[in-house]
Amino acid sequence: MSSTAVTTDLRERAAETFEKLGWPTTRLEEWRYTNLAPLQKIDWRTDDSAQLVDSPATLAGRAALELVFVNGRHVQTTGAAGGKLEETLTIADWERNAMVALNTANAQDGARISIPAGTVIGGFIHLLFIGKGDGVWSHPRNVIVAGANSQVTIVETYVGSGSYFTNAVTEIVAHESAVVDHYKIECESLAAYHVGNVFIRQDRAANVTSRTFAVGGLLARNETHVVLNGEGASITLDGLFVGTGNQHLDNRTVIDHVQPHCESVELYKGVLDQNARGVFDGLIIVRPGAVKTVSRQTNRNLLLSGTAVVDSKPNLEIHNNDVKCNHGSTIGQIDEEALFYLRSRGVGEEEARSLLVYAFASEIADRIAVEPVREQIRRALFRSMPERLPERRAEGRGGWGGGGEQGV
Repeated sequence: MSSTAVTTDLRERAAETFEKLGWPTTRLEEWRYTNLAPLQKIDWRTDDSAQLVDSPATLAGRAALELVFVNGRHVQTTGAAGGKLEETLTIADWERNAMVALNTANAQDGARISIPAGTVIGGFIHLLFIGKGDGVWSHPRNVIVAGANSQVTIVETYVGSGSYFTNAVTEIVAHESAVVDHYKIECESLAAYHVGNVFIRQDRAANVTSRTFAVGGLLARNETHVVLNGEGASITLDGLFVGTGNQHLDNRTVIDHVQPHCESVELYKGVLDQNARGVFDGLIIVRPGAVKTVSRQTNRNLLLSGTAVVDSKPNLEIHNNDVKCNHGSTIGQIDEEALFYLRSRGVGEEEARSLLVYAFASEIADRIAVEPVREQIRRALFRSMPERLPERRAEGRGGWGGGGEQGV
């Protein structure tokens, strides 16, 4: 259940690959906006003495199954989901992705969840990862396999305290007509680093929804790689990143349409304040045989200060003409007309700004069907709203807090 499925031989080959590739640099196009040089200066160590700690992020009692990991080691299981847990093969691209190679070489504990064909898992499965301690790194490795006609909801939550580094990999395989809802909540310590890779492979008519919420970390990069490998497969890919202070939040997505009659819908939104920087780099590939593809990619960004920055790079790579594809990107500030409308109805300026920012950020959160997860995201959004909001000032908190454990 908790130990990694990575073999010794694979670890050795991955270590050699990382040695060859080295740490990603800004000379690489896919890393041009994010510099990992600060991570390379730290002599990272693992912590095998991890013990269970109290966390406000736990959903025990509300989740059908909750697995808790501290610094990459499994420390607690609560509940039973009705499926089974077993080893599965890797689909992560460790041969070309340096950070996945690093994870594969050093893989620690993680969930290996296999849902039998035709099984519907009630509720949701929660994977809680807690980072703790300065100079500690962890390499969680999760594998989720949904059998034909099965249904499952998986929630990953990342929190912690200290200046640690989480380098996570999650692999999701959705077999024919499987339905998978996947949520990733990155709410790491404000002094922490996070690199996460999610790999999704879908067979015929499989339906996957994957939503990523990034509200923590000094530097955080979330990658999602999707391969629509079966005719009629569909993916909904949503993301929300909210940053302030000196946070750097990077988001990269790749959706590969391999087979005909597949559909992808992607919406990523960013809210940046103070000196925060956000990145959206989205690529949609439509292969020559992937006729009748339908794909929509949208990135919208809201800048709340004159020093916040966002880099947006939506891309389409289309290799046949029988498709319906479009993409778009917007970067702007609060709508002055909407602000005037609220103020003309007696709403104060600060409160009006609060309402507009929260409404912008809540569009994706409101789509979450699982109530405990929706509540969790809303709490995280509230805590991440800028210090200028009236509610935040009334609490006497400073923005995101002082770098202690981030809860949701």
